[in-house]
Amino acid sequence: MPKRLPGLRHHKPTGQAYVRIGGKQKYLGQWGSDDARQRYDAEIAKLKRDNELLRFNISIGELAILFTKHADTYYVKGGKPTSEVNNIKVALRPLVKRYRTTRAREFSPRFLKQIRDDMIKAGCVRTSINRQAERIRRMFKWGVSEELVPVQVYNALQAVAGLKAGRTTAAEPDPVEPVPVDDIEAVKPYVSRQVWACIQLQLLTGGRPTEILTMRECDIDATGKTWIYKPHQHKTQHHGKGRTIFIGPQSQAIISEFLTGSPTRYLFSPAEARREYDAERAMNRKTPLTPSQRARKRVAKPKKKPGERYTVSSYRKAIATACTKAKVPEWSPGRLRHNAATTLNALYGDIDEARVVLGHSERSTTQVYALKDMEAAQAIAAEIG
Repeated sequence: MPKRLPGLRHHKPTGQAYVRIGGKQKYLGQWGSDDARQRYDAEIAKLKRDNELLRFNISIGELAILFTKHADTYYVKGGKPTSEVNNIKVALRPLVKRYRTTRAREFSPRFLKQIRDDMIKAGCVRTSINRQAERIRRMFKWGVSEELVPVQVYNALQAVAGLKAGRTTAAEPDPVEPVPVDDIEAVKPYVSRQVWACIQLQLLTGGRPTEILTMRECDIDATGKTWIYKPHQHKTQHHGKGRTIFIGPQSQAIISEFLTGSPTRYLFSPAEARREYDAERAMNRKTPLTPSQRARKRVAKPKKKPGERYTVSSYRKAIATACTKAKVPEWSPGRLRHNAATTLNALYGDIDEARVVLGHSERSTTQVYALKDMEAAQAIAAEIG
């Protein structure tokens, strides 16, 4: 689009009005006539439309690539991409498959509904479809902010309401239930003491997997009867919210086994678990090493070695492997928070303090009530955690 729109001009030799667009003169009729003015307005409208089409010429496939690159650097915690990066890639997959070459400016609510129908046919549950649709909308919102997509496209997509329970053919998700106690106990012989400690701490404190896995000595205030742990990484960190986990006597006893005096070291280390596993195997070995085994040298830089802390993925995988060995239904560590919530409700009823123990978002309450919540949560942790 030129900085200044071309004006209506008078061609005196012929007495006609004209406009110069793209280096060419377009004659519009008798100078000063209404017809010439209307034809001029039509030419300017066409010029604006043509320039907008050239400006917003990116395809959905190209937009998805750019948004994914943005997600790789935006959705980061502790210097590493969060699970939201992979969630976005999964959400965009059916979109790109169907509309890769379609111009982003042409995307409409009808297209978004078609993507939802594809997800329903693929067997996705209703709540997951709504989350994926929201991620697609988020991509177009980002495209508007980068001046890659007309704002009208994003505004139109907002009119597409989420799928409602009972008003769609999409399957409903199974309710998330606490893990049966017997299934938890069954995996104990098949996990490292580090993983078992994390499982027990989740049950006792109601902590999320990431909050337990990133526990460090420097994050724990052990000066009081109830220890106070403030994770340096947690779910609502990017919203500017804090997170406090109260550690009672049972949890303190578990944590104490892993304290080494190194403040910034993660308490639960896969590398340490591997060393303990290798040492136990060597101690339990019944036959002597052969000469070739004794002469064998360890690989100086193995392609894959244990990290300094468990990730949510490696923690979940360790539990899944143990479930297979124990011959019990596979369960995920996220469900252990449901166990903790069930215990709180059974012992104390549906009280507001339990919300603080579990780290749910706080309501708009006065500082006096917030203090009351914190004190009550500490009392609960001292009794059961």
